[in-house]
Amino acid sequence: MRKVLMIAYQFPPMGGSGVQRTAKFVKYLREFDWEPVVLTRSLKGMELTDESLLKDIPPDVEIIRTKAYDPTSLPGILRLPGKFAGRKLFIPDAEMLWRYFTENTARNLVANGDIGIVYTTSYPYSDHILGLDLKKRFPDIPWVADFRDEWTKNPYLIDNPHNPCRTAIEKKMEKNVLDNADVLITNTPIMERHFIETDIKYSQKFNVIPNGFDSDDFPEVREAPSNPSFTLTYAGLLYGRRKPDTFFEALSGLIKEGKIDSRNIRVNLIGNFKTADLKKRVRDFSLAGIVEIIPYADHDLCLDMLSGSDALLLIEGTGPGAEAFYTGKVFEYMRTGRPILAIIPEHGAAAGLIRETGTGLVSDYNDIENIKQNLYRLYENWRKGIATCTPDNDRIMKYDRRNLTEQLAKLFDNAAGFQKRLRHTQSGGNYEDIE
Repeated sequence: MRKVLMIAYQFPPMGGSGVQRTAKFVKYLREFDWEPVVLTRSLKGMELTDESLLKDIPPDVEIIRTKAYDPTSLPGILRLPGKFAGRKLFIPDAEMLWRYFTENTARNLVANGDIGIVYTTSYPYSDHILGLDLKKRFPDIPWVADFRDEWTKNPYLIDNPHNPCRTAIEKKMEKNVLDNADVLITNTPIMERHFIETDIKYSQKFNVIPNGFDSDDFPEVREAPSNPSFTLTYAGLLYGRRKPDTFFEALSGLIKEGKIDSRNIRVNLIGNFKTADLKKRVRDFSLAGIVEIIPYADHDLCLDMLSGSDALLLIEGTGPGAEAFYTGKVFEYMRTGRPILAIIPEHGAAAGLIRETGTGLVSDYNDIENIKQNLYRLYENWRKGIATCTPDNDRIMKYDRRNLTEQLAKLFDNAAGFQKRLRHTQSGGNYEDIE
Protein backbone atom coordinates (compact mmCIF):
# COMPACT_ATOMS: atom_id res chain seq x y z
CA MET A 1 0.00 0.00 0.00
CA ARG A 2 1.32 3.47 -0.91
CA LYS A 3 2.09 5.89 1.90
CA VAL A 4 1.01 9.51 2.27
CA LEU A 5 2.62 11.79 4.84
CA MET A 6 -0.19 13.92 6.26
CA ILE A 7 1.06 17.08 7.97
CA ALA A 8 -1.70 18.38 10.22
CA TYR A 9 -0.91 20.41 13.32
CA GLN A 10 -4.60 20.25 14.25
CA PHE A 11 -5.36 16.58 14.83
CA PRO A 12 -7.22 14.50 17.45
CA PRO A 13 -7.45 14.58 20.36
CA MET A 14 -7.35 18.33 19.69
CA GLY A 15 -10.96 19.49 19.72
CA GLY A 16 -12.82 21.76 17.34
CA SER A 17 -14.13 21.52 13.82
CA GLY A 18 -10.74 22.02 12.14
CA VAL A 19 -9.45 18.54 13.04
CA GLN A 20 -12.31 16.50 11.63
CA ARG A 21 -11.48 16.86 7.94
CA THR A 22 -8.04 15.27 8.30
CA ALA A 23 -9.23 12.73 10.87
CA LYS A 24 -11.93 11.45 8.51
CA PHE A 25 -9.48 11.27 5.60
CA VAL A 26 -7.16 9.20 7.79
CA LYS A 27 -10.08 6.95 8.75
CA TYR A 28 -10.99 6.04 5.17
CA LEU A 29 -7.81 6.36 3.07
CA ARG A 30 -6.84 2.71 3.46
CA GLU A 31 -10.01 1.72 1.62
CA PHE A 32 -8.52 3.45 -1.41
CA ASP A 33 -5.02 1.94 -1.19
CA TRP A 34 -3.27 4.80 0.64
CA GLU A 35 -1.61 4.33 4.01
CA PRO A 36 -1.64 7.55 6.10
CA VAL A 37 1.37 8.54 8.19
CA VAL A 38 0.45 11.53 10.36
CA LEU A 39 2.87 14.24 11.50
CA THR A 40 1.32 16.48 14.15
CA ARG A 41 1.94 18.26 17.43
CA SER A 42 2.39 16.70 20.86
CA LEU A 43 -0.44 16.24 23.34
CA LYS A 44 1.18 18.42 26.00
CA GLY A 45 -0.39 21.84 26.37
CA MET A 46 -3.51 21.21 24.26
CA GLU A 47 -6.18 23.54 25.64
CA LEU A 48 -9.23 22.13 23.87
CA THR A 49 -9.39 18.35 23.58
CA ASP A 50 -12.05 15.90 22.45
CA GLU A 51 -11.17 12.28 23.12
CA SER A 52 -14.24 11.08 21.19
CA LEU A 53 -12.55 12.11 17.93
CA LEU A 54 -9.85 9.48 18.44
CA LYS A 55 -12.31 6.71 17.60
CA ASP A 56 -11.97 7.71 13.95
CA ILE A 57 -8.24 6.96 13.89
CA PRO A 58 -7.33 3.30 13.21
CA PRO A 59 -5.24 2.18 16.20
CA ASP A 60 -2.32 1.01 14.06
CA VAL A 61 -1.94 4.23 12.05
CA GLU A 62 1.54 5.69 12.49
CA ILE A 63 1.30 9.07 14.25
CA ILE A 64 4.45 11.10 14.90
CA ARG A 65 4.02 13.85 17.47
CA THR A 66 6.60 16.59 17.99
CA LYS A 67 6.81 19.31 20.62
CA ALA A 68 4.32 22.11 19.93
CA TYR A 69 6.34 25.15 21.08
CA ASP A 70 2.99 26.95 21.37
CA PRO A 71 3.49 30.49 22.74
CA THR A 72 -0.28 31.00 23.09
CA SER A 73 -0.54 28.36 25.82
CA LEU A 74 2.23 29.60 28.11
CA PRO A 75 1.29 29.55 31.82
CA GLY A 76 0.82 32.35 34.33
CA ILE A 77 2.10 35.83 33.62
CA LEU A 78 3.57 34.68 30.30
CA ARG A 79 0.14 33.85 28.89
CA LEU A 80 -0.81 37.30 27.57
CA PRO A 81 2.59 38.14 26.04
CA GLY A 82 2.66 34.63 24.55
CA LYS A 83 -0.71 35.16 22.90
CA PHE A 84 0.38 38.57 21.62
CA ALA A 85 3.58 37.14 20.14
CA GLY A 86 1.78 34.17 18.58
CA ARG A 87 -0.90 36.26 16.94
CA LYS A 88 0.97 39.43 16.05
CA LEU A 89 4.68 38.69 15.73
CA PHE A 90 5.01 35.13 14.43
CA ILE A 91 4.60 34.77 10.66
CA PRO A 92 2.45 33.27 9.28
CA ASP A 93 1.04 32.06 12.61
CA ALA A 94 1.96 30.92 16.12
CA GLU A 95 2.76 27.44 14.80
CA MET A 96 5.86 28.64 12.96
CA LEU A 97 8.03 27.41 15.85
CA TRP A 98 6.52 23.94 15.62
CA ARG A 99 7.15 23.97 11.89
CA TYR A 100 10.78 25.09 12.32
CA PHE A 101 11.64 22.47 14.94
CA THR A 102 9.76 19.71 13.08
CA GLU A 103 11.54 20.17 9.75
CA ASN A 104 14.23 17.55 10.42
CA THR A 105 11.65 14.99 11.52
CA ALA A 106 9.63 15.60 8.35
CA ARG A 107 12.71 15.37 6.13
CA ASN A 108 13.75 12.07 7.73
CA LEU A 109 10.26 10.63 7.27
CA VAL A 110 10.30 11.41 3.56
CA ALA A 111 13.90 10.32 3.07
CA ASN A 112 13.51 7.02 4.93
CA GLY A 113 9.82 6.25 5.04
CA ASP A 114 8.84 5.21 1.49
CA ILE A 115 6.52 8.21 1.24
CA GLY A 116 4.65 8.48 -2.07
CA ILE A 117 2.75 11.75 -1.46
CA VAL A 118 2.98 14.67 0.98
CA TYR A 119 -0.34 16.22 2.07
CA THR A 120 -0.58 19.43 4.10
CA THR A 121 -3.68 21.13 5.47
CA SER A 122 -4.31 24.60 6.83
CA TYR A 123 -5.05 26.26 9.22
CA PRO A 124 -2.30 26.74 10.42
CA TYR A 125 -0.55 27.90 7.26
CA SER A 126 2.74 26.77 8.78
CA ASP A 127 1.70 23.26 7.71
CA HIS A 128 2.04 24.41 4.10
CA ILE A 129 5.38 26.09 4.76
CA LEU A 130 6.64 22.75 6.04
CA GLY A 131 5.28 21.12 2.88
CA LEU A 132 7.09 23.74 0.81
CA ASP A 133 10.38 22.88 2.53
CA LEU A 134 9.86 19.19 1.74
CA LYS A 135 8.98 19.92 -1.89
CA LYS A 136 12.19 21.86 -2.41
CA ARG A 137 14.26 19.06 -0.86
CA PHE A 138 12.37 16.19 -2.51
CA PRO A 139 11.06 17.59 -5.81
CA ASP A 140 10.08 14.14 -7.12
CA ILE A 141 7.58 13.60 -4.26
CA PRO A 142 4.16 15.04 -5.19
CA TRP A 143 2.76 17.59 -2.75
CA VAL A 144 -0.96 18.21 -2.18
CA ALA A 145 -1.86 21.43 -0.30
CA ASP A 146 -5.38 21.56 1.16
CA PHE A 147 -6.83 24.95 2.16
CA ARG A 148 -9.72 24.48 4.58
CA ASP A 149 -10.00 28.28 4.57
CA GLU A 150 -8.52 31.06 2.48
CA TRP A 151 -5.22 32.63 3.49
CA THR A 152 -4.55 36.25 2.59
CA LYS A 153 -8.17 36.68 1.40
CA ASN A 154 -9.62 35.23 4.59
CA PRO A 155 -12.59 37.39 5.68
CA TYR A 156 -11.35 37.58 9.26
CA LEU A 157 -8.01 38.88 8.03
CA ILE A 158 -9.81 41.37 5.80
CA ASP A 159 -11.59 42.71 8.89
CA ASN A 160 -8.38 42.78 10.97
CA PRO A 161 -5.54 43.28 8.48
CA HIS A 162 -1.90 42.89 9.33
CA ASN A 163 0.53 45.74 8.78
CA PRO A 164 1.65 46.21 5.15
CA CYS A 165 5.04 44.59 5.74
CA ARG A 166 3.58 41.40 7.19
CA THR A 167 0.86 41.32 4.54
CA ALA A 168 3.50 41.43 1.81
CA ILE A 169 5.45 38.61 3.47
CA GLU A 170 2.38 36.39 3.77
CA LYS A 171 1.32 37.04 0.18
CA LYS A 172 4.77 35.93 -0.94
CA MET A 173 4.51 32.82 1.26
CA GLU A 174 1.10 32.03 -0.17
CA LYS A 175 2.33 32.46 -3.74
CA ASN A 176 5.26 30.12 -3.09
CA VAL A 177 2.86 27.46 -1.82
CA LEU A 178 0.48 27.88 -4.77
CA ASP A 179 3.36 27.83 -7.27
CA ASN A 180 5.14 24.77 -5.87
CA ALA A 181 2.33 22.44 -4.79
CA ASP A 182 1.45 19.83 -7.42
CA VAL A 183 -2.22 19.74 -6.41
CA LEU A 184 -4.29 22.39 -4.64
CA ILE A 185 -7.57 21.73 -2.82
CA THR A 186 -10.07 24.04 -1.23
CA ASN A 187 -13.46 23.79 0.44
CA THR A 188 -15.91 25.58 -1.82
CA PRO A 189 -16.17 26.66 -5.47
CA ILE A 190 -16.21 30.29 -4.34
CA MET A 191 -12.93 29.85 -2.44
CA GLU A 192 -11.48 28.19 -5.52
CA ARG A 193 -12.54 31.17 -7.63
CA HIS A 194 -10.92 33.59 -5.18
CA PHE A 195 -7.61 31.72 -5.40
CA ILE A 196 -7.74 31.52 -9.19
CA GLU A 197 -8.44 35.25 -9.42
CA THR A 198 -4.89 35.72 -8.12
CA ASP A 199 -3.49 33.97 -11.19
CA ILE A 200 -5.43 31.98 -13.81
CA LYS A 201 -2.60 29.42 -14.01
CA TYR A 202 -3.76 27.97 -10.67
CA SER A 203 -6.98 26.78 -12.33
CA GLN A 204 -5.01 23.78 -13.60
CA LYS A 205 -4.13 22.76 -10.05
CA PHE A 206 -7.20 23.54 -7.97
CA ASN A 207 -9.86 21.04 -6.94
CA VAL A 208 -12.84 21.40 -4.63
CA ILE A 209 -13.38 18.82 -1.88
CA PRO A 210 -15.90 20.15 0.64
CA ASN A 211 -16.23 19.14 4.25
CA GLY A 212 -18.91 16.60 5.00
CA PHE A 213 -20.43 14.19 7.49
CA ASP A 214 -19.55 10.65 8.46
CA SER A 215 -22.45 8.20 8.16
CA ASP A 216 -20.84 6.13 10.92
CA ASP A 217 -21.64 9.00 13.28
CA PHE A 218 -25.31 8.63 12.35
CA PRO A 219 -26.07 4.91 12.57
CA GLU A 220 -29.72 5.77 11.97
CA VAL A 221 -31.69 8.93 11.40
CA ARG A 222 -33.76 9.48 14.52
CA GLU A 223 -37.45 10.19 14.43
CA ALA A 224 -38.50 13.78 15.09
CA PRO A 225 -38.21 14.42 18.84
CA SER A 226 -41.19 15.13 21.07
CA ASN A 227 -39.78 18.10 22.96
CA PRO A 228 -42.20 19.99 25.24
CA SER A 229 -40.82 23.25 23.80
CA PHE A 230 -39.66 24.10 20.28
CA THR A 231 -35.92 23.44 20.59
CA LEU A 232 -33.50 25.24 18.29
CA THR A 233 -29.79 24.41 18.61
CA TYR A 234 -26.61 26.08 17.40
CA ALA A 235 -23.22 24.34 17.53
CA GLY A 236 -19.91 25.96 16.66
CA LEU A 237 -18.03 29.19 17.31
CA LEU A 238 -19.29 32.75 17.67
CA TYR A 239 -16.57 35.30 16.95
CA GLY A 240 -15.70 38.11 14.57
CA ARG A 241 -18.56 38.59 12.13
CA ARG A 242 -20.30 35.45 13.32
CA LYS A 243 -22.61 36.90 15.94
CA PRO A 244 -26.10 35.90 17.10
CA ASP A 245 -27.38 39.50 17.23
CA THR A 246 -29.74 39.49 14.25
CA PHE A 247 -31.18 36.13 15.33
CA PHE A 248 -31.65 37.44 18.87
CA GLU A 249 -33.35 40.56 17.53
CA ALA A 250 -35.74 38.50 15.37
CA LEU A 251 -36.60 36.09 18.19
CA SER A 252 -37.11 38.90 20.69
CA GLY A 253 -39.37 40.70 18.21
CA LEU A 254 -41.56 37.64 17.61
CA ILE A 255 -41.98 37.15 21.34
CA LYS A 256 -42.91 40.79 21.89
CA GLU A 257 -45.43 40.58 19.03
CA GLY A 258 -47.04 37.55 20.65
CA LYS A 259 -46.30 35.28 17.70
CA ILE A 260 -44.03 33.00 19.71
CA ASP A 261 -44.82 32.02 23.30
CA SER A 262 -41.64 32.41 25.34
CA ARG A 263 -42.70 29.35 27.38
CA ASN A 264 -42.68 27.20 24.24
CA ILE A 265 -39.24 27.88 22.80
CA ARG A 266 -35.73 27.01 23.89
CA VAL A 267 -32.45 27.92 22.16
CA ASN A 268 -29.25 25.97 22.87
CA LEU A 269 -25.89 27.49 21.99
CA ILE A 270 -23.15 24.85 22.16
CA GLY A 271 -19.51 25.82 21.89
CA ASN A 272 -16.35 27.31 23.28
CA PHE A 273 -17.64 30.89 23.68
CA LYS A 274 -16.67 34.07 25.46
CA THR A 275 -19.44 33.37 27.91
CA ALA A 276 -19.62 36.70 29.72
CA ASP A 277 -20.06 38.63 26.47
CA LEU A 278 -22.64 36.16 25.18
CA LYS A 279 -24.66 36.28 28.40
CA LYS A 280 -24.75 40.07 28.15
CA ARG A 281 -26.15 39.83 24.62
CA VAL A 282 -28.81 37.42 25.86
CA ARG A 283 -29.84 39.86 28.61
CA ASP A 284 -29.79 42.83 26.24
CA PHE A 285 -32.38 41.12 24.03
CA SER A 286 -34.49 39.97 27.03
CA LEU A 287 -33.91 36.30 26.24
CA ALA A 288 -32.75 35.08 29.68
CA GLY A 289 -34.42 31.77 30.44
CA ILE A 290 -34.91 31.07 26.74
CA VAL A 291 -31.30 30.87 25.53
CA GLU A 292 -29.04 28.33 27.24
CA ILE A 293 -25.28 28.56 26.79
CA ILE A 294 -23.69 25.11 26.84
CA PRO A 295 -19.90 24.65 27.03
CA TYR A 296 -18.01 22.79 24.31
CA ALA A 297 -19.40 19.27 24.08
CA ASP A 298 -17.48 16.32 22.65
CA HIS A 299 -18.41 15.39 19.10
CA ASP A 300 -20.65 12.45 19.95
CA LEU A 301 -22.63 14.37 22.57
CA CYS A 302 -22.95 17.35 20.26
CA LEU A 303 -24.40 15.21 17.46
CA ASP A 304 -26.83 13.66 19.93
CA MET A 305 -28.04 17.11 20.98
CA LEU A 306 -28.40 18.22 17.36
CA SER A 307 -30.42 15.14 16.47
CA GLY A 308 -32.62 15.71 19.52
CA SER A 309 -33.55 19.24 18.45
CA ASP A 310 -36.55 20.38 16.44
CA ALA A 311 -34.50 22.70 14.22
CA LEU A 312 -30.87 23.77 13.87
CA LEU A 313 -29.44 27.29 13.76
CA LEU A 314 -26.65 28.18 11.34
CA ILE A 315 -25.00 31.62 11.56
CA GLU A 316 -22.38 33.21 9.34
CA GLY A 317 -21.87 36.96 9.27
CA THR A 318 -21.79 39.11 6.19
CA GLY A 319 -19.01 41.16 4.59
CA PRO A 320 -16.26 40.74 1.97
CA GLY A 321 -15.38 37.09 1.46
CA ALA A 322 -18.11 35.71 3.75
CA GLU A 323 -19.97 34.18 0.82
CA ALA A 324 -17.13 31.66 0.34
CA PHE A 325 -17.83 29.69 3.54
CA TYR A 326 -19.84 26.52 3.99
CA THR A 327 -19.09 26.39 7.74
CA GLY A 328 -18.08 23.01 9.10
CA LYS A 329 -21.29 22.06 10.90
CA VAL A 330 -23.69 22.54 7.98
CA PHE A 331 -23.01 19.03 6.64
CA GLU A 332 -23.72 17.32 9.94
CA TYR A 333 -26.77 19.54 10.30
CA MET A 334 -28.01 18.22 6.94
CA ARG A 335 -27.47 14.59 7.95
CA THR A 336 -29.57 14.88 11.13
CA GLY A 337 -32.74 15.38 9.10
CA ARG A 338 -33.67 18.44 11.17
CA PRO A 339 -34.62 21.64 9.31
CA ILE A 340 -31.97 24.36 9.30
CA LEU A 341 -32.60 28.03 10.00
CA ALA A 342 -29.67 29.53 8.09
CA ILE A 343 -28.77 33.15 8.83
CA ILE A 344 -25.98 33.59 6.33
CA PRO A 345 -25.03 35.48 3.14
CA GLU A 346 -28.04 34.64 0.95
CA HIS A 347 -25.98 34.27 -2.23
CA GLY A 348 -23.07 32.41 -0.65
CA ALA A 349 -21.80 28.84 -0.81
CA ALA A 350 -23.69 27.65 2.28
CA ALA A 351 -26.97 29.11 1.03
CA GLY A 352 -26.56 27.31 -2.29
CA LEU A 353 -25.80 24.04 -0.50
CA ILE A 354 -28.91 24.25 1.70
CA ARG A 355 -31.14 25.07 -1.26
CA GLU A 356 -29.57 22.29 -3.35
CA THR A 357 -30.25 19.67 -0.68
CA GLY A 358 -33.64 21.01 0.47
CA THR A 359 -32.51 21.02 4.08
CA GLY A 360 -33.51 24.43 5.41
CA LEU A 361 -34.68 28.01 5.14
CA VAL A 362 -32.19 30.72 4.19
CA SER A 363 -32.27 34.30 5.49
CA ASP A 364 -29.65 36.89 4.75
CA TYR A 365 -27.77 37.80 7.93
CA ASN A 366 -28.96 41.43 7.87
CA ASP A 367 -32.59 40.80 6.86
CA ILE A 368 -34.36 40.85 10.23
CA GLU A 369 -37.86 40.59 8.75
CA ASN A 370 -36.99 37.52 6.70
CA ILE A 371 -35.31 35.90 9.71
CA LYS A 372 -38.53 36.49 11.64
CA GLN A 373 -40.62 34.98 8.85
CA ASN A 374 -38.50 31.83 8.62
CA LEU A 375 -38.24 31.39 12.38
CA TYR A 376 -41.99 31.83 12.77
CA ARG A 377 -42.62 29.32 9.97
CA LEU A 378 -40.45 26.71 11.70
CA TYR A 379 -42.15 27.38 15.03
CA GLU A 380 -45.67 27.19 13.60
CA ASN A 381 -44.93 24.01 11.65
CA TRP A 382 -43.54 22.43 14.82
CA ARG A 383 -46.65 23.46 16.72
CA LYS A 384 -48.91 21.94 14.04
CA GLY A 385 -46.75 18.86 13.46
CA ILE A 386 -46.00 19.80 9.83
CA ALA A 387 -42.67 19.12 8.11
CA THR A 388 -40.93 22.29 6.91
CA CYS A 389 -38.43 20.72 4.49
CA THR A 390 -38.15 17.75 2.16
CA PRO A 391 -34.45 16.83 2.11
CA ASP A 392 -32.95 15.38 -1.07
CA ASN A 393 -31.08 12.38 0.35
CA ASP A 394 -29.26 11.55 -2.88
CA ARG A 395 -27.72 15.02 -2.95
CA ILE A 396 -26.96 14.91 0.75
CA MET A 397 -25.06 11.63 0.44
CA LYS A 398 -22.58 13.23 -1.97
CA TYR A 399 -21.06 14.78 1.15
CA ASP A 400 -20.43 11.51 2.98
CA ARG A 401 -16.82 11.47 4.26
CA ARG A 402 -16.09 8.13 2.60
CA ASN A 403 -17.08 9.53 -0.80
CA LEU A 404 -15.01 12.67 -0.21
CA THR A 405 -11.98 10.59 0.79
CA GLU A 406 -12.32 8.65 -2.45
CA GLN A 407 -12.06 11.97 -4.29
CA LEU A 408 -8.89 12.78 -2.36
CA ALA A 409 -7.39 9.36 -3.10
CA LYS A 410 -8.03 9.88 -6.82
CA LEU A 411 -6.12 13.15 -6.66
CA PHE A 412 -3.27 11.29 -4.95
CA ASP A 413 -3.35 8.64 -7.69
CA ASN A 414 -3.28 11.23 -10.44
CA ALA A 415 -0.51 13.25 -8.80
CA ALA A 416 1.66 10.17 -8.30
CA GLY A 417 1.10 9.11 -11.91
CA PHE A 418 1.98 12.59 -13.16
CA GLN A 419 5.22 12.59 -11.19
CA LYS A 420 6.18 9.20 -12.63
CA ARG A 421 5.59 10.41 -16.18
CA LEU A 422 7.51 13.60 -15.44
CA ARG A 423 10.57 11.67 -14.21
CA HIS A 424 10.33 9.37 -17.20
CA THR A 425 10.37 12.35 -19.57
CA GLN A 426 13.24 14.07 -17.80
CA SER A 427 15.42 11.00 -17.49
CA GLY A 428 14.61 9.34 -20.78
CA GLY A 429 14.34 6.12 -18.82
CA ASN A 430 11.69 3.45 -18.70
CA TYR A 431 8.45 4.44 -16.90
CA GLU A 432 7.93 1.08 -15.20
CA ASP A 433 11.53 0.99 -14.00
CA ILE A 434 11.00 4.34 -12.24
CA GLU A 435 7.84 3.21 -10.46
